[in-house]
Amino acid sequence: MNTLRFRRSAVAVAAAATLPFALAACSDSGNETMSAGATSQAAPPAAESSDAMASDGPFGPACAGVPKEGAGSFEGMAKDPVATAASNNPELSTLVAAVKQAGLVDTLNNAENITVFAPTNAAFAKIPKADLDKVLADKEQLTKILTYHVVGEKLTPKQLENGTFETLQKGTITTEGSGEEYTVNDSSKVVCGNVPTANATVYIVDTVLMPK
Repeated sequence: MNTLRFRRSAVAVAAAATLPFALAACSDSGNETMSAGATSQAAPPAAESSDAMASDGPFGPACAGVPKEGAGSFEGMAKDPVATAASNNPELSTLVAAVKQAGLVDTLNNAENITVFAPTNAAFAKIPKADLDKVLADKEQLTKILTYHVVGEKLTPKQLENGTFETLQKGTITTEGSGEEYTVNDSSKVVCGNVPTANATVYIVDTVLMPK
C-alpha cells in the first residue's frame, strides 16, 4: 500500500515538474506567433501615404510663407473667424479688400462650418487690372464671385479627391486630386490647403474662380 502511494506521489511530482516546461514551450510558441503577427500587422501604418498627413494639418508649397508666430500663423488663424483670420495673412490682402468692398465680412465671420477657397494676391493679379477694377466697383457681381468661393460645409482633403459641391452663390465647383495636390474647376490649384480657422477650413488657391 505504501509502495502504491509512493508511486502515485512520484507521478504527481513528475507531472508538476513537467508542466511548467510544457507551459513555457506553449508560451514561447505563442509569443513567436504573436510576434510574427505583430510584425505583419505593423506594415500598413508605415505604408500610409501623404493622404493621412494632409488630413492632419495644412499642406502645400505656399504654407511655407505663412508666419510662424502671431495672428497670421496657423495657430493664430485657428483662433479667429475666417474673414478676420484672412486679414492677418499678407498673401490674402486683395481678397480681404474685396470682401470688405462687398460687405461680406460679417457674413463670413458669423457663418458656421464653411469652406473658403481663398485666392492669393497673385491669383487676383492674373486678372487684367481694368477688369478687376470693374468687378470691384460692381458690388452685385463682386458678391457673386466671392460667394462662389464658399461652400456651406467644412471639406476635408479626402472629400476633394473627386468632389462636386454647391457654393453659397448657388453654383457648383468641382475638385480633384490626392495627397497634397488638388485642383478646383480644372484650373485653380490649391497651394496651401486644410488651414483651420475658428469657423471655417481654408484652401488657398492660385486662381480666382469664376461662376459658371
